[in-house]
Amino acid sequence: MAALPRLVCASSVMLVVWAGFCSAVCVEVPSETEAVQGKQMKLLCISCMNREEVTASTVVEWFYRPEGGKDEPIYEYRKTNHEFPSRFSGRLQWNGSKDMQDVSITVLNVTLNDSGIYTCNITREFEFEIHRPLFTRSRLIHLTVVEEAGEDFTSVISEIMMYILLVFLTLWLLIEMVYCYRKVSKAEEAAQENATDYLAIPSENKENCAVPVEE
Repeated sequence: MAALPRLVCASSVMLVVWAGFCSAVCVEVPSETEAVQGKQMKLLCISCMNREEVTASTVVEWFYRPEGGKDEPIYEYRKTNHEFPSRFSGRLQWNGSKDMQDVSITVLNVTLNDSGIYTCNITREFEFEIHRPLFTRSRLIHLTVVEEAGEDFTSVISEIMMYILLVFLTLWLLIEMVYCYRKVSKAEEAAQENATDYLAIPSENKENCAVPVEE
């Protein structure tokens, strides 16, 4: 009977773990704000919905505002994807998810003129039985385009630690080599001294050094 509670507890733990893996997790992560010239840049826009809000029609509008300028539409999702004529023509790619919680777009071949403020407008009409409420949310991304990627501080520290480790290992190897060389040299010197002392003993004394054999 004692094994039954353990079996029930183990089954419960397995069910909790399985439920954790099966349930979809949505995390509203802010977008990066620095892009490199000539690379691609994903403008991240995530708006999580609750489980009861999944049934909804979603409209996504992307705007771009240069420094000192006005907002201009560049991309739209309204059941289908639509790219507006702009400086980004042919350089925008939809990266949204099927459940429309991730409505991100990617800018291809980023230029220095792409710096500015990007606005992601999300409008949802939820399909409940009694009413159809509207939900609106906006996200701003202040993007700066640089000519070359700056070196990450973490990577610099890692390189420094790697060089320090290489120097330490090299010194340790040299010390070990010197230690082994001295040890071998002392052993050879001791062997040569023993051989020299043995040769210096007269021949009659060498015979006396022989160990008598008992009959």
